[in-house]
Amino acid sequence: MRPWLTIVGIGDEGLGGLAPPARVLVETAEVIVGGARHLAMIPPGAAERLPWQQPFAGSIAALAAHRGRRVVVLASGDPMWYGAGAILVHHFAREELTIMPHPGAFSLAAARLGWPLADCVMLSLHGRPLDALRLHLAENRRLLILSEDGATPAAVARLLAETGWGPSRLQVFEHLGGIVEVAHSSLASEWSERRVADLNTIALECHAASGTRGRSRLAGLPDEAFEHDGQLTKREIRAATLAALTPLPGEHLWDVGAGCGSIAIEWLRADDHVSAVAIERDPVRAAIIARNAAALGVPRLEIVHGAAPAGLAGRAPPDAIFVGGGLGDPASLPSLWQALRPGGRLVANVISTEGERALLDWQAQYGGALTRLAVSRATPLGAHLAWRPLAPVTQLTAIKPG
Repeated sequence: MRPWLTIVGIGDEGLGGLAPPARVLVETAEVIVGGARHLAMIPPGAAERLPWQQPFAGSIAALAAHRGRRVVVLASGDPMWYGAGAILVHHFAREELTIMPHPGAFSLAAARLGWPLADCVMLSLHGRPLDALRLHLAENRRLLILSEDGATPAAVARLLAETGWGPSRLQVFEHLGGIVEVAHSSLASEWSERRVADLNTIALECHAASGTRGRSRLAGLPDEAFEHDGQLTKREIRAATLAALTPLPGEHLWDVGAGCGSIAIEWLRADDHVSAVAIERDPVRAAIIARNAAALGVPRLEIVHGAAPAGLAGRAPPDAIFVGGGLGDPASLPSLWQALRPGGRLVANVISTEGERALLDWQAQYGGALTRLAVSRATPLGAHLAWRPLAPVTQLTAIKPG
């Protein structure tokens, strides 16, 4: 198939900043697609103009209707960095596409600051929750952030000041690469409510206030990191459980009987390219899960208020399942096992004798490994310390054949 759809990255300097081949493709296009700002950069001509639709899914169908014509999509900077190209490659065959990148906001901001891109974390807050920023706060970490609009830097500064990262420095670039490029620099604690141009990029160098520490993305956050009503997988058990679940890029977790959501949240914190759904029948706990996910930087966690396995019916098979509650139904484990992808992992933790009996019966039929996890913590006893055991946990770990 001959390529007919060209995705051209364009900067704030407009048509004049394009390389000659990209400019020729724009000038000879039959259809030009883009947002209002990009379309305004192109002088009037014979080409049909097609603005993006809302919701975006309508634009995919509109593009497909022009298959075989010379179609050019205009996208900001590098189309494959949170741009239109990153979406369109999932809807059109690779042989249909020509992709012509342009220096994007990340590259331009890094060049202005002398920051090696390989040492930076690159994020977009365009259409994404601000709370996702919390995941990446660590001393001396450098973040490059695409803004939603002119109010985003103030919202970022406010979040930083409220969470103990007020000494962090924001450098905000308006219209990077354009003739009206402007830069602003301030500590987060001093930014106030200043608004900038809607087209802006944030460079953030993280520094914590006294008494504030970043949170490791390794499994085993302190118990006090989570809001809970007592339904919490304790730190040591949680770390062992995540080790058994072994999150890998691209994988999906079902956290069944999620309690406060600690397992699903730590699964998501482990890797930017995993996903999870937490299912919890108690509405109060479901709300706690939502607050914990936001506070710990993973607002992308999907929360289902309901009971498993019925509440998860019809969903794509998971790569891993954790059962921390809900073993009262003897049919739940076989049903969850059936839903699991071949090669997927099932991990179940119980502390009651009834739950242990259910695991023993299941293991006798399906196999897997059983482990007894016993942890004691030294706690004050008068003027001394004494060991106090946590409730021992029986853990089943099984890998589905195939």
